[in-house]
Amino acid sequence: MAGGAAVTEELMPGVRASTASYALSLLRPDIYRDLELARHGLKFTPKDPQLFVPLPDGRHFFVWRDAARTREELQKIHGPDADAYVQWGRFWEEAVAVLRPFVESTSPPPPAEVERELSRRGRSDIWRLAVAGSAAGCVEEFFASDEVRGCFATQGIIGTQASPREPGTAWVMAYHALGGELMGATGTWAWVKGGMGALTQALAAAAAENGVGIATGAPVDEVLVDGGRAVGVRTSDGTVHSAGLVLSNADPKRTFLGLVPEGALESDFRRRVQEWRMDGAVVKVNLALSELPDFSALPGGPGPQHLATTEIAPSFDYLEAAAADAKSGRYSARPFMEVFCASATDPTLAPPGIHVVSAFTQYAPVGRWSAEEARESVLATLGRYAPNVADAVLASQVLGPPELEERFGLTGGDIFHGALMPEQSFGDRFSYRTPLPGLYLCGSGASPGGCVMGAAGRNAAATVLEDLRAEDR
Repeated sequence: MAGGAAVTEELMPGVRASTASYALSLLRPDIYRDLELARHGLKFTPKDPQLFVPLPDGRHFFVWRDAARTREELQKIHGPDADAYVQWGRFWEEAVAVLRPFVESTSPPPPAEVERELSRRGRSDIWRLAVAGSAAGCVEEFFASDEVRGCFATQGIIGTQASPREPGTAWVMAYHALGGELMGATGTWAWVKGGMGALTQALAAAAAENGVGIATGAPVDEVLVDGGRAVGVRTSDGTVHSAGLVLSNADPKRTFLGLVPEGALESDFRRRVQEWRMDGAVVKVNLALSELPDFSALPGGPGPQHLATTEIAPSFDYLEAAAADAKSGRYSARPFMEVFCASATDPTLAPPGIHVVSAFTQYAPVGRWSAEEARESVLATLGRYAPNVADAVLASQVLGPPELEERFGLTGGDIFHGALMPEQSFGDRFSYRTPLPGLYLCGSGASPGGCVMGAAGRNAAATVLEDLRAEDR
């Protein structure tokens, strides 16, 4: 099946889930427009409310697309944080406007030059708060209550084996704010009708309409090299596909250390690839339930609590403890979780009376791995907020780093093809052009990075066209 980690598959007969990737986040508007994805069947609904945050003491709050409604929600938690939310929104509007051009560029400068440029513009605050610093440090500049701080810091640890107090996690948070144009607001994400597989099927349909052939079921085993140039690939069934150019959407380690023959790349470049940080932190748990989660903080439903992402991250300390568990070699006892009731926004995913609920969780342990341990921890944690869930499970699926690597080719289970920290971003991420002539990198390991964005592939295509025009000249 085409689609990689953005696929919709059966969890049990008649019940479908977005297996890995689960939300439309940073997709670039020009890709959506130029490939006419709407005409090819892509339909999505902006998340609203964006977040439902149940708290251990039984309180809750929502984050809505409407800032005024969110301020009212935060007023219930901590009055000064409601006022701070206005400044928070203003800061991110400015930061995104300044940082987005570096992400869009086909030739971004290295981080040190980005820092100098922001200093030259008098915006060193953006470098400090939205790039080099920690997610916790950024959030602390605005909010005072543990509950609000925990909620907003989570975007700095998504997919990252780091606690919110670690330097560089501010950039992970900034990166996740770079989308939203399709939804009309910075950082706004959406649910795709039919699950995430509907997006990749729309892309496949657009490609086929433009003459692209798509072959599945035979993984690439080797990039073929002749005369110091990539000349095609050999698949696992022994078929040789000759080509003038080869573009790899696999991650840098899989591409350069697994597919390119040893000796075809210089030792210094291979060493850089070997040292590239890839450490999966995510465990995805998909559930088929006989009823919707019934949250103690907001009983009943269906209601707005089932349309939002449920954020379980009540404080910095909670997130720090979850990260510490993983570093000690066990799955987090009380994991950070983003839970979403997909069937509440898209009833086509399951028959009446059955609900699809997925949890994006952290942290996977460094070293060993137990899917059953993670499943039980996720159900126990979710059960503290929605006690009915454990007895409602009809089917479950647990995907940790080993499963993400085996099923989707993500080395180490890293969903970004390499940690999205400043030292692996901007011009210090991998280039589309590789040291092997004829081979290009077009996946998330190339600039600007991961998420359902499309920018790396778009920029790689533009780079290939530029090189072909240069050859013609």
